[in-house]
Amino acid sequence: MRRLVAVLFLGLAPLPVQAELVRLDIKDRSPFAGGKVFGDVGAYEMLRGVAHYALDPADPRNKVIVDLDLAPRNKDGKVEFASEFCILVPKDPAKGNGAAFYDVNNRGGKLALRFFNFAPGGNDLAKKGSEGDGFLMRQGYTVVWCGWIGEMWPGDDRLLLSAPPVLEKGKPVRGSARFEMSSDTKVDSLPLSRRENHATYVLVPGAKATLTVRNRVDGPRKEVPASKWSLTTTEVDSPLDPKRKIIQQRVVLKGGFEPGKLYELIGEVEGAFVQGTGFAAVRDLISFLKNDASEQNPCRAASGKPVLNRAQAFGVSQSGRFLRHLLYLGMNEDEMGRIVFDGLMPHVAGGGLGFFNHRFAQPTRHNGQHEDHTYPADMFPFTYGPDVDPFTMREDSILGRYEKSKKQPKIMHTQSAAEYWHRAGSLVHTDAAGTKDAEIPANVRIYAFGGTQHGPASDPPSRGNADNLANPADYRPFLRGLLVALDHWVKDNKTPPPSVYPLLSEKSLVHWDRKSSGFPNLPGVRFPNVIQAPAYCDHGPDFATTGILSVHPPKVIGHYKVFVPRSDSDGNDLGTLLVPDVAVPLATYTGWNLRRKNIGADGQLASLLGSYIPFAKTKAERERTKDPRAAISERYKSLEDYLERYAAVCRALSDQGYLLEEDAARLRKQAAERKGLFVP
Repeated sequence: MRRLVAVLFLGLAPLPVQAELVRLDIKDRSPFAGGKVFGDVGAYEMLRGVAHYALDPADPRNKVIVDLDLAPRNKDGKVEFASEFCILVPKDPAKGNGAAFYDVNNRGGKLALRFFNFAPGGNDLAKKGSEGDGFLMRQGYTVVWCGWIGEMWPGDDRLLLSAPPVLEKGKPVRGSARFEMSSDTKVDSLPLSRRENHATYVLVPGAKATLTVRNRVDGPRKEVPASKWSLTTTEVDSPLDPKRKIIQQRVVLKGGFEPGKLYELIGEVEGAFVQGTGFAAVRDLISFLKNDASEQNPCRAASGKPVLNRAQAFGVSQSGRFLRHLLYLGMNEDEMGRIVFDGLMPHVAGGGLGFFNHRFAQPTRHNGQHEDHTYPADMFPFTYGPDVDPFTMREDSILGRYEKSKKQPKIMHTQSAAEYWHRAGSLVHTDAAGTKDAEIPANVRIYAFGGTQHGPASDPPSRGNADNLANPADYRPFLRGLLVALDHWVKDNKTPPPSVYPLLSEKSLVHWDRKSSGFPNLPGVRFPNVIQAPAYCDHGPDFATTGILSVHPPKVIGHYKVFVPRSDSDGNDLGTLLVPDVAVPLATYTGWNLRRKNIGADGQLASLLGSYIPFAKTKAERERTKDPRAAISERYKSLEDYLERYAAVCRALSDQGYLLEEDAARLRKQAAERKGLFVP
């Protein structure tokens, strides 16, 4: 494994100015939000277009990109590729706050306005109301997106990356690949990627391929007869290169795919592309916007001087793992040795990296307890500071490439309670052997939002495909408060609020069984007997040195040890940063939920979901159901008593810098609307 560091994750060295981003084509320029004025910053414009890049494969800063040396070259010996972008910039760039806010798109989707502006979401930013409450605009940020995933299917304004192909002797490289598929409902066909909005590699016609099925991740595989399944292929022109095709292949199964079961197709494929250029696309676009003084740069003042003097990045889930992986590869320095992102917020990434920089990479796979468990995503190192892998005895860290560099960004790692159950969140702040709390570098803060799920459910919540109601506790106000603190930390070196996360040393981080966790025995509620713990796998002899997977399915050698926050007597998390709804509870809020029988894989974790288990309103109701938790009427004297306690928590969070006063006022107003839960 030491060779992986030497070959895939080398230190970097400078290149001539602007050798990486060669052209920024703005295809469309239009008023954002109908020309709405956002305070002193004024109106915004939305710019959309294509960024064109050319990378030197011989430059040490680019050697980290797997298979870049096998991509076609232009006459200058550079590797060309392109990426779609979208930028929201003040009409007068000089009126902004001087900061870029880069939102790593999640599977082609834009999330920043949903998470920070409380907008309805969606990729079409021309749609009425897409600005939400305008928070990022009022703060003066220039908001930036670009495509970084090469396997996206066009449509729905998803941002695309046209990555260069991998060739051997002028022909598309071939190799073996594994595609796991599953569904919560019975269907006749599934895309190889398991997700409808994704393209796929192409199985080589006539080459052997096998399809198997199993009930659980560790269950025996049963081969599906070749007579019972077939492939269909759909292709479209690439919007970035009409000479290229984007292809999706599907498996059609006679009798249909059974809900909850895991189907796995293994075969010879071709059509690999240099997925790692997605990191370079982000690196070089942000560097260009911060530093380029030419007329191509839309982030310039009237004088021609670039107005962006710093950049923050935010990524949700897969996108948060992208930011951790970008740091690990050493790509937070551009080809001139300049820092790219000054501040980073990897959100709900848990302990993962990604299947982002490999041959035949499948970047939208993530390691779940039931689905996609053994793909190379949650891999050592997990911590930002140094740690030792108990399986290889290799020492490493997310920030290891910056030990002698001043290019380390300020980092705020944020995660929900669900990450401890679904995404190995404890490994961010314990050693990989599970024996002690990790040392956190001075430039890193970790905030664990107790009693929340991966993405907040709608309120009122629904049960969906899980046992319990989904968890509606909303952590987004914390993200807004922490972003303000991050920018002050970066700009003014102002100390941000202290980290809050559960600790082994304080016994607020514990083993995940019911007895150790202290979770109460609630009527009608099943407690999990499974958890997502990352697997250490043998992916083949060349994986460590070349990023090529050749053992399919991989051999599981062992699992890393994970922990969860300890529960109080209500089942709510201890040792964490609690949103007011959980700190002054009307229910139990968990980071776990279980799959219902009707969707198959009964009792496995419902992927990324938490639970909302309401308290009884009265003592009589509690006693009738034998609920051990105090009823609402036993906890609070009245609605007024509840609101006073709620307001006190909001004040404390605001005073400590976790919550903005504008959000505290909004939360207090929402709490006052819950009078129906209180008995007159």
